[in-house]
Amino acid sequence: MAKAEKTGRWQQRRRTRKDLLQAADRLMKQGKKPTFEEIADQAEVSRATAYRYFPNVEALLLEAGLDVAVPLAQDVLAGVATDDPVVRMERVDAALHQMIADNELQLRLMLANALQQRAMGNGTAETPVRQDRRTPLIEAALAPARARFKAADLEKLTAALALIVGTEAMIVFRDVLRLDDAKAQKIRRWAIRALVDAATKRA
Repeated sequence: MAKAEKTGRWQQRRRTRKDLLQAADRLMKQGKKPTFEEIADQAEVSRATAYRYFPNVEALLLEAGLDVAVPLAQDVLAGVATDDPVVRMERVDAALHQMIADNELQLRLMLANALQQRAMGNGTAETPVRQDRRTPLIEAALAPARARFKAADLEKLTAALALIVGTEAMIVFRDVLRLDDAKAQKIRRWAIRALVDAATKRA
């Protein structure tokens, strides 16, 4: 994807998707199950626009609940005095692991909805079918140590770490490799340290 698209249309459409999630959350907090039309109106977009991001209202409501379950960077890293990126990333990994454990079924359904969107042809380079919630956490973990890395290597490191933490990694460990959580955690921590060390040595 071109850099201009990432900072232009891509960012705008990601914000639109986020607006829909937040609108759904606001309506649900009022004690009601909103319709697709009500959510679209609350987010100030058309129903047709909303359908570009979610296949149905159930998928939207499901992800809205998950959206608020993802921990915030300031909460995850509160009290972490060190600037060691490995230590900080381990804190991020632990927080995401707990969130995933608490919401595994819903997260699997969310992934299924994203695949459905792709199958329907709704997911394009300009219209995201997933919300990127892990990158802000990773960036916050690495921020104090930015000077240790070359800019290009920091970008690669951030992307590589996104493969290690999150729902997809959990599915690989559990469904494909048949590993328990303790073993999976050891491997994730090993991979985090290996990736950080590789990026540090290049700098």
